[in-house]
Amino acid sequence: MNRRVLITAGASGIGRAMAEAFDQAGYQVWISDLNARLLDEAPGHWRRSHVDVVDEAQMAAMFDEVRASWGGLDVLCANAGVAGPTAQVENIALEDWRACVSVNLDGAFLAAKHAVPMMKEAGSGSIIVTSSTAGQYGYPNRSPYCAAKWAVIGLAKTLAMELGPHGGRCNVICPGSVEGERMEGVLAREAAAKGMTRDQVYAGYASGTSMGSFVEARDIGEMAVFLGSDAARFVSGQVIAVDGHTVNPDPKV
Repeated sequence: MNRRVLITAGASGIGRAMAEAFDQAGYQVWISDLNARLLDEAPGHWRRSHVDVVDEAQMAAMFDEVRASWGGLDVLCANAGVAGPTAQVENIALEDWRACVSVNLDGAFLAAKHAVPMMKEAGSGSIIVTSSTAGQYGYPNRSPYCAAKWAVIGLAKTLAMELGPHGGRCNVICPGSVEGERMEGVLAREAAAKGMTRDQVYAGYASGTSMGSFVEARDIGEMAVFLGSDAARFVSGQVIAVDGHTVNPDPKV
């Protein structure tokens, strides 16, 4: 296989798990990230770019390099995101709102904007956007994150319509609560906001799924590989949760 995948925020967490899964499936892997140290720790055979996903000049330069080096792109994982503030809406500063929405939404837009021309020229391609179960339900104390994650679903469904006539596809993965450093930060902030312990908040999130558990980043990576493959050649415009089936998006414990 000589397929090519680019993953934004690919140096850690879900993005790193996606990169590892595509690598194991035989893809050429290119990751971008804002964290230079984590980029340096990635496997040596991965291509990498130190890029801020909300800086269009940097994003354009990276995709120009992809075109020059690879000649095209088969799969884009628009994965970059930040958790944003945890607070009631009246206590959220506009600058914090904008920072959260910018990374989650503008980052996906800019990645798609610069990947789509290569896919249209090739008459094929798959874009996978990372949203969240927060893009399917409302979550108290997470208004900027929820707003952005709902918005990227609308973006992805529109991209599916625009890419379809050119042989391309776009789908959304909605991770639930994923084990790892990022979710630990969410748990800590929510525990502080609710006057609860970290373990109480963790138990509440887990009990809000029918499978009673958090998911692992590798579960998201494996779904991304499926959506990028020919096995999903007629799967487009879909929103797929990998979350153990959320049944209560705001569990009380």
